[in-house]
Amino acid sequence: MADVKKVVLAYSGGLDTSVILKWLQDTYNCEVVTFTADLGQGEEVEPARAKAKQMGVKEVFIEDLREEFVRDFVFPMFRANTVYEGEYLLGTSIARPLIAKRLIEIANATGADAISHGATGKGNDQVRFELGAYALKPGVKVIAPWREWDLLSREKLMDYAEAHNIPIERHGKKKSPYSMDANLLHISYEGGVLEDTWTEHEEDMWKWTVSPEKAPDTATYIELTYRKGDIVAIDGKDMTPAQVLTELNRIGGANGIGRLDIVENRYVGMKSRGCYETPGGTIMLKAHRAIESITLDREVAHLKDELMPRYAKLIYTGYWWSPEREMLQQMIDASQEHVNGVVRLKLYKGNVIVTGRKSDDSLFDANIATFEEDGGAYNQADAAGFIKLNALRMRIAANKGRKLF
Repeated sequence: MADVKKVVLAYSGGLDTSVILKWLQDTYNCEVVTFTADLGQGEEVEPARAKAKQMGVKEVFIEDLREEFVRDFVFPMFRANTVYEGEYLLGTSIARPLIAKRLIEIANATGADAISHGATGKGNDQVRFELGAYALKPGVKVIAPWREWDLLSREKLMDYAEAHNIPIERHGKKKSPYSMDANLLHISYEGGVLEDTWTEHEEDMWKWTVSPEKAPDTATYIELTYRKGDIVAIDGKDMTPAQVLTELNRIGGANGIGRLDIVENRYVGMKSRGCYETPGGTIMLKAHRAIESITLDREVAHLKDELMPRYAKLIYTGYWWSPEREMLQQMIDASQEHVNGVVRLKLYKGNVIVTGRKSDDSLFDANIATFEEDGGAYNQADAAGFIKLNALRMRIAANKGRKLF
């Protein structure tokens, strides 16, 4: 084994990371520092402190990162209208760069020479954690136990925990059959019946959203206020980024918004089916495109749409801390200078419907767009020359008898 004196472990206090903690202590004979992040997963994180202390950890970091997560990661991503493979709002992907950042910062602060995580060798998270870590601290040692040990089942993990007196809570409740990841942006579900792509997801799986069938019969209207591409108020009430997303999750979930069942292409090469609940993010995506529709120049909007799939892939594949992502982010953020105003939405049984948008920076000119008399604001005869010039190459080809294909 490599000579490791101190390692910072991304630690939840659950079965996997509790076993990893003990395994690191025994296998590497090193001091372990634990780091637990509250990203809005909805579970109490403070018990992780007692568990870590019970296992001999001297330095325990438990941090509320909800505001930083939304302000510095979720909001910048939504300024780009980011969607991976046409559907996925990247709820898991966007959380990993922040965790990697704090792992490295804590490693620097505590003098640790390694970091460790509980991501498996089959998934994308190992790539995201480690690309971020190497970008921020090139010489750091990364320990990924799932790529080293032979504890490759829950039964083996439980046996190891029992043999080593690792404190694992045993609830009388039935264990969820799904592998779940949650933060303030979403909950993801994998495994169980979802491993058969033909089997419908189970209704009792969902945690944040009611089914559209059971959503209220009366629509809910909300107004979102934007400043430089970010939501700063809901229904006129100023809110912090984390408060905005929390409230949109609540409202969206109550109206059956944000459920998704997809098969995505993982970075490691396999296809994987997952279900996602992203009520607040679904609302944000629709509303942001609405405010951009009246405030962005046409060609700027089209260029953003062309760049978005590349930007989404960078986030999905773990390149948040890359120079190309930072370059794209600067371009995206520059485009948001005039993305200000208010969007009105109607939420109804799983649907997000835009019913109004207004802005002092609007490029929409009713005098030009009107179907009524425009008083000379637009000369319709100008369109003839525009059309002929754009048709010239096709007219030349047709005159030459050139076939299209």
